[in-house]
Amino acid sequence: MTNKNTVKGVGNQIAGNAKEAAGKLTGNKMLEAEGRVQELKGDAQRAAGKAEDKAKKAADNFRKSF
Repeated sequence: MTNKNTVKGVGNQIAGNAKEAAGKLTGNKMLEAEGRVQELKGDAQRAAGKAEDKAKKAADNFRKSF
Protein backbone atom coordinates (compact mmCIF):
# COMPACT_ATOMS: atom_id res chain seq x y z
CA MET A 1 0.00 0.00 0.00
CA THR A 2 1.29 3.42 -0.91
CA ASN A 3 0.31 6.70 0.69
CA LYS A 4 1.10 10.39 0.14
CA ASN A 5 4.10 10.41 2.48
CA THR A 6 5.71 7.50 0.68
CA VAL A 7 5.21 9.07 -2.74
CA LYS A 8 6.44 12.50 -1.63
CA GLY A 9 9.39 10.85 0.10
CA VAL A 10 10.48 9.09 -3.06
CA GLY A 11 10.14 12.35 -4.99
CA ASN A 12 12.29 14.21 -2.48
CA GLN A 13 14.89 11.46 -2.53
CA ILE A 14 15.13 11.59 -6.32
CA ALA A 15 15.24 15.39 -6.48
CA GLY A 16 17.74 15.55 -3.65
CA ASN A 17 19.96 12.99 -5.29
CA ALA A 18 19.93 15.00 -8.52
CA LYS A 19 20.75 18.24 -6.68
CA GLU A 20 23.56 16.58 -4.77
CA ALA A 21 25.02 15.14 -7.98
CA ALA A 22 24.75 18.50 -9.76
CA GLY A 23 26.45 20.19 -6.81
CA LYS A 24 29.31 17.70 -6.88
CA LEU A 25 29.66 18.03 -10.63
CA THR A 26 29.81 21.82 -10.56
CA GLY A 27 31.69 22.15 -7.28
CA ASN A 28 28.73 23.96 -5.73
CA LYS A 29 28.88 22.88 -2.08
CA MET A 30 25.63 24.71 -1.23
CA LEU A 31 23.66 22.84 -3.90
CA GLU A 32 25.28 19.59 -2.82
CA ALA A 33 24.24 20.22 0.79
CA GLU A 34 20.70 21.20 -0.23
CA GLY A 35 20.44 17.97 -2.15
CA ARG A 36 21.59 15.91 0.82
CA VAL A 37 19.07 17.66 3.10
CA GLN A 38 16.29 17.00 0.60
CA GLU A 39 17.30 13.33 0.41
CA LEU A 40 17.13 13.09 4.20
CA LYS A 41 13.70 14.74 4.15
CA GLY A 42 12.62 12.08 1.67
CA ASP A 43 13.99 9.34 3.92
CA ALA A 44 11.95 10.70 6.82
CA GLN A 45 8.80 10.99 4.70
CA ARG A 46 9.14 7.41 3.48
CA ALA A 47 9.65 6.20 7.05
CA ALA A 48 6.54 8.10 8.12
CA GLY A 49 4.63 6.56 5.24
CA LYS A 50 5.72 3.06 6.22
CA ALA A 51 4.73 3.69 9.83
CA GLU A 52 1.36 5.02 8.70
CA ASP A 53 0.79 1.91 6.57
CA LYS A 54 1.71 -0.38 9.47
CA ALA A 55 -0.62 1.47 11.84
CA LYS A 56 -3.47 1.28 9.33
CA LYS A 57 -2.85 -2.41 8.78
CA ALA A 58 -2.79 -3.06 12.54
CA ALA A 59 -6.03 -1.11 13.01
CA ASP A 60 -7.68 -3.04 10.18
CA ASN A 61 -6.56 -6.36 11.68
CA PHE A 62 -7.83 -5.29 15.08
CA ARG A 63 -11.24 -4.38 13.67
CA LYS A 64 -11.44 -7.71 11.84
CA SER A 65 -10.83 -9.60 15.08
CA PHE A 66 -14.21 -8.51 16.48
